[in-house]
Amino acid sequence: MKKPNKRKIINDPVFGFIEIPNEFLYDIIQHPYFQRLHRIKQLGLSSFVYPGAQHTRMQHSLGAMHLMGEAITQLRKAGHEITPSEAEAVRACILLHDIGHGPFSHALENSLVKGISHEEISLLMMQQINEKFAGRLDIALAIFTNRYHKKFLHQLVSGQLDMDRLDYLSRDSFFSGVVEGNIGAARIIKMLNVRNDQLVVEAKGIYSIEKFLVARRLMYWQVYLHKTSVAAELMLVKILKRAKELAARNVELFASPALKYFLYNQINIDTFISHDHGQAVENFALLDDSDLICAIKVWSTHADIILSTLCKGFIDRRLFKVEINLQPVVRKRFRKLQKQYMQHFGVNAQETEYFMGDEMVTTDTYSPEDDIINILYKDGSIKDIADASDMLNIQVLTKKVEKHFFCYYKI
Repeated sequence: MKKPNKRKIINDPVFGFIEIPNEFLYDIIQHPYFQRLHRIKQLGLSSFVYPGAQHTRMQHSLGAMHLMGEAITQLRKAGHEITPSEAEAVRACILLHDIGHGPFSHALENSLVKGISHEEISLLMMQQINEKFAGRLDIALAIFTNRYHKKFLHQLVSGQLDMDRLDYLSRDSFFSGVVEGNIGAARIIKMLNVRNDQLVVEAKGIYSIEKFLVARRLMYWQVYLHKTSVAAELMLVKILKRAKELAARNVELFASPALKYFLYNQINIDTFISHDHGQAVENFALLDDSDLICAIKVWSTHADIILSTLCKGFIDRRLFKVEINLQPVVRKRFRKLQKQYMQHFGVNAQETEYFMGDEMVTTDTYSPEDDIINILYKDGSIKDIADASDMLNIQVLTKKVEKHFFCYYKI
């Protein structure tokens, strides 16, 4: 019997043809945990602002795998040994780095499950896949958790210039149409090198790095933290919070079996890591965007005025109004709206919180505390990009920008 050919070619709109280099990586892609990423939008609710932003976590993961292959090729050309097993492992690692995302990506983190990040869920799911593949992901898991002796491999997965960021900035820019996010990933990868087991960028690539940092800053405020996206995410969080509150009172709610598991049970990190964690992981692996959308459509006619109002607003894109401030909204404003909601909806003071919220949004462009971008000069010296750049001001790069997004339902 002829063995099936698992070396596939994928036509990607951002990077062109992407090759799946071996059967093991193909089998990972075919795993149900990975296939679920087909059904989770990369940019969550950004399509409310940018209608073209319909791309998925799967597309992003495949793109990151492709860039990882390019980075491996470049570092080998620069004289650094990356064995075939290490190359396979770091590709598998970047393929699986996002499998722990819940519906709508970041939008519902810490809403469905309290006290556990998507990275921690990714690790649990990777460990389960590893059991199925008889330990073939051991090196990938060591790289993912930064326990592998070649630290630069972890930086390729999670660092200032990781393949995750290089793909999502390129891809999110492409699908949203925000051209300011186009970073020239190929040029950056061509400039990569390793010194003292740390990723560095050759000096002739410094302008590409400057462009990368500026693009990242622009994408955060234009796309990821756009006020309408923040408002839509807050509305979704409020919907889920209300649904969980009703479920705690044993109110019957329409939901898929997987969603019902998280609504009617108190699921936290202990549930995931306990001996019976398989049930939590398996139910989580069955959740995707469609579970939430289908439920919200049905809930829009629910008898509960809070749930139905929020759900109908979400489905019909009558989102929270947003005011951007440098300081939190004064309590007087809250009390005025509170009184209006109590009169209009017939709810109590505590329940009015479902119709408004003050979200503090913060981001910085470059944080040396997390990781640094080192520039390598011909004489072998190394400088932090913050010191090497003659264009970027370190005070601007590292300054945390804080904004308060006051979101409220307009009657």
